[in-house]
Amino acid sequence: MSREARRDDLIAAALDLFSTSPPERVSVDDIAARADVSRPLFYRYFSSIRELQVAALRTVTDGLIDRLAVDAEGEPLDRLRAVVRGLIAVADEYRAGYIALLRSGSVIATSETEALVDQVRNRAVELILAELGVAEPSPLLLVTLRCWTAVVEGTLLSWLQEGALPRDELDTWLVDQLVAMLTVTATHDPATVSFASPPARRGGRR
Repeated sequence: MSREARRDDLIAAALDLFSTSPPERVSVDDIAARADVSRPLFYRYFSSIRELQVAALRTVTDGLIDRLAVDAEGEPLDRLRAVVRGLIAVADEYRAGYIALLRSGSVIATSETEALVDQVRNRAVELILAELGVAEPSPLLLVTLRCWTAVVEGTLLSWLQEGALPRDELDTWLVDQLVAMLTVTATHDPATVSFASPPARRGGRR
């Protein structure tokens, strides 16, 4: 097995364990056993359990960013719903890893993991601005979009941890939240447009 393949295998083993245990409770021995390698071999690829945790969490954020890059068909709102469904699928696939990324006070939280989360948030904002046709968003529009990403994260955390929200309604509800937030922002900021705006208004500040 190549070095890269072995490294990926260890990351996959870690993510598999994260599906049933919080990352901070998974040890080097647990990962080595799941990947069927020795403890010394583990340290040939990662200097510490923390390095592997960050690499595994990067796999989660890479999956989220890949979903944000999906070029779905249809109207803007339909495309955005498709993207949100993709985010839901990734969060569900990497449930424990996603929770670890966003959970307040996580013992594995570092400036690096926070930067990984910011990459996803920034890509989501870029995607929405592109759909709105806005090249130079106003400060209030940016605040609105960043607040919506927080709504998405909070909703997915509640869904993953409590299971009380119906999955098949999450994408529509979250997109409706965005439309409502943009509509309210537009009443306070003439530079803001919404998905419901007529074509003549689309474009905002350029």
